[in-house]
Amino acid sequence: QSFDAVPRLLREAALDPRVSAISITLYRVAPKSAVAKALIKAVKNGKQVTVVVELKARFDEESNLYWSEKLQRAGAHVIFTPPELKCHAKLLLITRREDDTDQPRRYAYLSSGNFNEATAGLYADHGLFTANTELTAEVDQVFRYFTTGEEPSHLHHLLVAPFTLRTQLLKLIATETTHAKKGKPASIILKVNSLEDPGMIAALYAASQAGVHIELLIRGIGCLVPGEPGLSETISQRGLLDRYLEHARIYVFGPPDAEKVYVSSADWMGRNLDRRVEVAFPILDEAMRAEVRHLLDLERADNVKARDFDNNYVQPAPGEPRVRAQEAEYQYLKKLAGRKKVAPTAPHSLAPSPKKRGN
Repeated sequence: QSFDAVPRLLREAALDPRVSAISITLYRVAPKSAVAKALIKAVKNGKQVTVVVELKARFDEESNLYWSEKLQRAGAHVIFTPPELKCHAKLLLITRREDDTDQPRRYAYLSSGNFNEATAGLYADHGLFTANTELTAEVDQVFRYFTTGEEPSHLHHLLVAPFTLRTQLLKLIATETTHAKKGKPASIILKVNSLEDPGMIAALYAASQAGVHIELLIRGIGCLVPGEPGLSETISQRGLLDRYLEHARIYVFGPPDAEKVYVSSADWMGRNLDRRVEVAFPILDEAMRAEVRHLLDLERADNVKARDFDNNYVQPAPGEPRVRAQEAEYQYLKKLAGRKKVAPTAPHSLAPSPKKRGN
């Protein structure tokens, strides 16, 4: 699936006379950014444009500074994060007066990937377009934090660092731990780039000792030791390295019939949980949740490009078909193009490769 839908949305919003405001976070900006150009067009067309620009994004400082200066000169409200805090969340909020009521309505895009068309062709991420009023109101709270300093205080869906993400994740792990102790089905699936935070690792160890089934898909740093008797016997770990960089973070809590699925910008590292603005957002729509789960299940089943905790390739068992997740995801998404409905082939259902979809 193409990232082109995002800059196209911004271009259309810039031209739409009923759009009054656009707010966006920019962590890594492409050198020839179609996103930034659309925002400048929106300013020139009289929209109120607020841009949170991260100047401390390694290797992209020059591009971010260049576009922030152009946006400021055009008249956008550009906000820089303080030295002690990074904004790593990927959020877009559009306010538009509806044709039938003339009342303002918010539209949001939340993602695990940057607003960067250059890296979008190389990274595999998930993005959610939504008009859900509860989600958009909470996205608005995050932007209000940047404009007024008011911390988000009425969050029922979004998990936002450095305010609620750590505590809510610990509560979700504790819920599964309690279920396991009571003999109920309990499971956690965690896909991240890195798992390093001692507190989160300790909670996962405790959950494993209670009997929670835990699967880790970790591409980079992993400081938890899986499969240790008496410590982490119910924890398994694998990583996936293939043509596209696996950049999405996905958290799944609970058994299949009652699970909660979150997509996020945040790894489970101290810096992400405590020193960055990060957002984990739930996939509330059942069909979209099924797509995300199906994609995740393909990655869990990969036996071509997956490697285990000891960095050995995962081999198919005798008679087992070869599964290369990114190829299978591409074929699935290709069939979905044009709104064609395809029944998932894995136990759960699926959602995207280079730039994936949402609710």
